[in-house]
Amino acid sequence: MTTSQRMKFVAMALGCVVAVAAGCTTPADPAPISPVTVTVTSTPSVPQTPSTSVGAPSGSASYGALAASFRKVASSTGLTVGIAVAPVGGDAVPALTLGDTTPRVAWSTIKVPLAVAAERQNGPIPAASAAIINSDNGSAEALWSSLGGGQAAADAVTAVLRDGGDTTTVVPATPRRPGYTIFGQTIWALPDAATFTAHLPCLGGARSVVTLMGEVAGNQQWGVEVMQAPRATAVKGGWGPGMSEGYLVRQIGLFTYRDGQRTAVAMSAVGGSMTAGIAALDAVAGWLDANMTRLPRGRCSA
Repeated sequence: MTTSQRMKFVAMALGCVVAVAAGCTTPADPAPISPVTVTVTSTPSVPQTPSTSVGAPSGSASYGALAASFRKVASSTGLTVGIAVAPVGGDAVPALTLGDTTPRVAWSTIKVPLAVAAERQNGPIPAASAAIINSDNGSAEALWSSLGGGQAAADAVTAVLRDGGDTTTVVPATPRRPGYTIFGQTIWALPDAATFTAHLPCLGGARSVVTLMGEVAGNQQWGVEVMQAPRATAVKGGWGPGMSEGYLVRQIGLFTYRDGQRTAVAMSAVGGSMTAGIAALDAVAGWLDANMTRLPRGRCSA
């Protein structure tokens, strides 16, 4: 991203502070949530995708090297950084979780399951394009309204999360804080977000949304989007100022290897400015590039 693009992006986000936003002006966690213990699960079992390969299983020397290198990168950013990684087509538990996994506000990353829910119920909707590509909040509100709003919409988006292997996240039906949109305040832990993202390419009614994630505008061309090695990428970003911790910058993403297998990630950085958060996720993208051969990957079953 050029300097002028970054300056434009900062101006856009600051403008969000005075607007009702799905992903830009969400408060810090509406209720205190205890940090989640950082763990690495055992290698997932994926009977429907025998080609799935997983690097760095729990307890291995390779995992230790991955964890050490991630800590070094995260420390260099000066922010609180976390990542969860899962193979596309794998089971419901991310294969790798590193750094901070405190459950935090989803912001605009939740527009992905929202767009899938709207397309399932109503067919292709023009608003989905702006909601994903430009992260336009008005368009996302239109998608929410197309689902009936309130509890009906919350249930429809939560159902998509369940189909995507996320067994715990619940989209709220009413505002958690006056002046903020409902869906943007969903609390979405990184492991759950990575699990959903890993299932996303395999979900019915999600293909066009994944395509849109591969066409994001300049305000989301960071993190996974700046990786060098993948054949292709698809992302959705979310960002906004917290009440005490500075900006939270989040991203869910997919990247495709030359052999067609894919890896899903969910990552976040919190504690500084929005620009610092973007730079932190760019640094994590560099770490992903350097460690691609050791990351879990897979593909949807036929």
